[in-house]
Amino acid sequence: MNRAYSLLTIKSVDAERRVIKGIATTPTPDQAGDIVEPLGVSFTNPLPLLFHHNPKAPIGLAVFDTPTPDGITFTATIPVVTEPGVLKDRTDEAWQSIKYGVLKGASIGFADVKGHTKKLATGGLHFLKSIVMELSLVAIPANQEATLAVVKSLDLAATGPDTPGATGPLPTVRAVKAALPMTIQEQITQFENTRAAKVARMNELMTKAAETGSTLDAAQTEEYDTLSGEAKSVDAHLVRLHDSEKLNVVKATPITSTTSTVTASELRGGSVPVIQVKSPLPKGTAFARMCIAIARGKGDSYQTLQIAKEWQDSTPEVEPMIQHMWHTKAAVAAGTTTDSTWAGPLVVTQPLNEFLELLRPRTLLGQIPGLRHVPFNISVPSQTSGGTYGWVGQGLAKPVTKAAYATVTLPFAKAAGIIVLTEELVRLSTPSAEGLVREEMIAGMAKFLDEQFVDPTVAVSANVSPASITNGGSTAAASGVTSAAAKLDLAASVAVFTAANIPLAGSVWLMSDSNAFGIAMSVNALGQPQFPGMSIAGGSIFGIPVIVSNNVGNRIILLHAPSVLFADDGGVQIDVSREASVQMDSAPDSPGTATTVLVSLWQNNLVGLRAERMITWKLARTAGVRYITAAAYVGT
Repeated sequence: MNRAYSLLTIKSVDAERRVIKGIATTPTPDQAGDIVEPLGVSFTNPLPLLFHHNPKAPIGLAVFDTPTPDGITFTATIPVVTEPGVLKDRTDEAWQSIKYGVLKGASIGFADVKGHTKKLATGGLHFLKSIVMELSLVAIPANQEATLAVVKSLDLAATGPDTPGATGPLPTVRAVKAALPMTIQEQITQFENTRAAKVARMNELMTKAAETGSTLDAAQTEEYDTLSGEAKSVDAHLVRLHDSEKLNVVKATPITSTTSTVTASELRGGSVPVIQVKSPLPKGTAFARMCIAIARGKGDSYQTLQIAKEWQDSTPEVEPMIQHMWHTKAAVAAGTTTDSTWAGPLVVTQPLNEFLELLRPRTLLGQIPGLRHVPFNISVPSQTSGGTYGWVGQGLAKPVTKAAYATVTLPFAKAAGIIVLTEELVRLSTPSAEGLVREEMIAGMAKFLDEQFVDPTVAVSANVSPASITNGGSTAAASGVTSAAAKLDLAASVAVFTAANIPLAGSVWLMSDSNAFGIAMSVNALGQPQFPGMSIAGGSIFGIPVIVSNNVGNRIILLHAPSVLFADDGGVQIDVSREASVQMDSAPDSPGTATTVLVSLWQNNLVGLRAERMITWKLARTAGVRYITAAAYVGT
């Protein structure tokens, strides 16, 4: 059984019932580099709550909440055992360990689902699907994302104050935090949270009484009066804390002006601060500089790192990225122009994530919400037809219902392109050269992926590339160019979806900016917008979102996004070569022939950058797309 850890984030504690609410796991890698995907976790409530993963030492029960992308919260209960014995000792020890901050870790015991675990580049494992069997409280967590948060309500001091009545003395209320001495502001926050918990419990008691139409019984009255007295005590103490805070502000010593970071820190009575300055350069510059450094270095690791150091002030992340590449990649053989695989002369690296951050918004795939993201080579069930249902009279036979299902698998597919630059451009390394490299790689890859995604002529090529989402889909030509024609054509597409029982929820329109402009210009007889939610940048047509891209061409596509299965490994590989021979053609011969013209990069003083991305898609339901051809609406 596997284990995953996180710091125990205690969100609230009910001292009377020993109820703890916190976070069981998050998608943050632990110190071993492993990730447990929260949305892939399955479990059966309630789960056993163990002490240090000891199956012979249960201390209570835990109930997991619905998983979210940010993690899974839980509510755990440690029973109050009154009978002397081992169980009482164990549960009391666990509760005291939590109460006084000795136990700070939460850990899940889980089993991975075979075939749903992916190896990460860091060496860790990404558990896409798992089954959680238990939750444990531990002393040494591996996941360092969370910090010990607020303890909203703890029991009174160990000796226990006298229970006050309505007119009795106010009790001593403690807001406990397992950390260094708190600042006044932290104390204010703690006591405000403590008061909120008490008021919430008071309201709960009164609400229950109102529901039953009765007064509070003796125990409830005593609890209510105790909470009321504690709340008043907290209110009085909060007034004192706020007064103390104001006095501290008045007594604060002005900071003497200085240009020395050390002197400034000493004046403030603290350590030298660590200041991080975010680069003002355009996003993607670090990625372009990394490619340029690799190209200029000509395979020499020392030279490449020296070039990266030139940008230390503005893009310091380039140097460690290249260092990681040279330290983790094996040496490669010298390349030749006759190397059919081109593997020899290439130096491979994984680029900075900012490349994908820039690429995704440029592509339709990055803009369409609701696509079903699935792993490569995994069978996904898809319903192709519904069952048979009908009214049945008394004593009559019921119709046998049967839904039809099929499985869909997304194989690996790779998109790639080569950009050829001159040595002079690479050596210049000016902002204009960096921008050229960045924009060309992003624009080229985005344009290619968009066209492959929507062009109806793109059919599937086994083990090479996927078919477009429109290939084989329902289609019709535009009935005209006027606003009336646009309204008629769009309504016809919606009618096709309705007839096929495809929901409009989750559907989107894809169109060029010229068609978006024409539709946005459409007005009715009163001069009012025919489609009020539209603009040249998109918007919506009667509630259905519109995504604009010129790569759609003269087509207008209605797509049910959840019907599209989409797989992406989340990275782009960059290869650099000076020795390869390249066919300078956007549609190269494959394989080459006797008439294929190859250009030697070495002979012509050129550098080739090759970008590759593992990505594919598939329309799981053929009825999930409908497109209009020859659309050129002008809005009249």
